[in-house]
Parts: sequence; structure tokens; C-alpha cells
Amino acid sequence: MEISQIIGYILAVFVGMTLGMLGSGGSILSVPILVYVMSIEPTLATAYSLFVIGTTSFVGGIHKAKQKLVDFNKVILFGVPAVISVFITRKVLVPKIPDIIFSTENFTLSKSILIMVVFALVMIFASYRMIKPLKEKIVVDGEKLNYYKIVFLGFLIGLLSGFVGAGGGFLIVPTLLFFAKTPMKMAVGTSLFIVSSQSLIGFTGDIMEKRIIDWKLLLLFTFASIIGIFIGNYLSKNTEDEKLKTGFGWFVLAMGIYIIIRELFWS
Repeated sequence: MEISQIIGYILAVFVGMTLGMLGSGGSILSVPILVYVMSIEPTLATAYSLFVIGTTSFVGGIHKAKQKLVDFNKVILFGVPAVISVFITRKVLVPKIPDIIFSTENFTLSKSILIMVVFALVMIFASYRMIKPLKEKIVVDGEKLNYYKIVFLGFLIGLLSGFVGAGGGFLIVPTLLFFAKTPMKMAVGTSLFIVSSQSLIGFTGDIMEKRIIDWKLLLLFTFASIIGIFIGNYLSKNTEDEKLKTGFGWFVLAMGIYIIIRELFWS
């Protein structure tokens, strides 16, 4: 086993820890680790990320469900359109993007560069959501939900998640808070199940495309991530959530800027 792979598996533990402590953000780490540390081609790395995040989130979701911190009605309401759109994205849209989108004498925009740049922009947006204090919306008894808006947002988030190989928890949690009127702790648990379902369904779209999957690497990476989510759950009991979220947000912002510079100016 190469040293870079060993480092990648160690870093995979931090992917799970992020999910365990924040309920989101795992894919923000997994894709760059798979691409830059384990040398996985970006399109395939997004597929691997969907499996890793989907499986790890499912384990975390089961733990939250035992604590009665999952609203399964909202999992269905939000998750079904997200699952449909992420599957369409992985099965239909991503394979149709040409390997070379356009080229000039000084620059070539490839499919791989596009995916990483879009992912970096998503990271920068996510970092803003993490750095900015997230005030919990007060839930009023009898307050009606805008079902059409929730379904529409679920479809859009699934589309974005499918393209960049992200679970989308950093978008799902705020949506559940502000549009689905869900308490914070319940939103985190509900998000894990939505992330799990849309990620694993999205991964099936890649399998159907008959991609060559390195199952040994993928399963070891996933196992390390699952170890991390249990560590993250334990640490979250003794860590101030707001400081943790803010610190991670600044890290994500730096990573997003680094990826853009690397892909557009160093490649």
C-alpha cells in the first residue's frame, strides 16, 4: 500500500468526524482527499464520494433515529425529489458532458476541471453558511409548510449534489430549518437520512454506467469514515457546536480558494 493511500485512509476518519459533529460537510473533505491525495480522477471521485457519504450518513442516521431525532415524514417529502434529481444527474447529465468542453491556445476547460471548480464554488458557499451564525427558526404550532417549495428545493439540491458528488447536508440543514420549520437537532438527524438516500441512489447511476470501481479502496475509505462518525458523535457531546462550525467554515473557505487556483492557474 502506498503512503499516499495510508494518508488518505487516515484523512477519511476526519470525513466521518465532520459528519458526526456537524451533520454535514463530509463530502467537502472526501472529494479533495480522493482527488489530490489518492489520485482518483475527479468524475470517479465524485462517484466514490457519494458511496462514502451515503453509507456513513446512513450509519449516523440510524444512531439519530434511536434518539428520536429524525422526522421521517420530511425525509420522504424532501428526500424523494432529491433522490430522483441526483439519479438523473448521475445517470444522464454527467455522462453527457464532453471530456473537453472548450479549448484555446492558453487554456483548456475539461470535464474534470469544471467539476472541481463547481465543487470549489459550492465549498465557498458552504463556508459562508458555516462561518455565519445560524440562528434556529422558532417553530410555531400549527404553522403550515410550503410543500411545493420544499419539493422544489429538494430537486435543486439533488441536482447540485449529483453533479459535484456532495451529500448536500450543508444545504439541506438550513432548508429544513427555515423552509420546513424543523428544530436544529431534528434537522441534523433528518438531513443524515436524506443525504444517505440521495447519495447511494446517485452512486447506483454510476454503477449502471459500468464504471470500473476499486472496491477495496472504496470500502476501506468508507470503513475509516464510519469509524470517524462514531468519534465525531462522541466529541460533539463535549464541543461547542458554534465554534466548531465556524472554525471548519474557515478551513473549507481556504480549501475552496486553493482548488480554484490549482485547477485554473496551476494545471
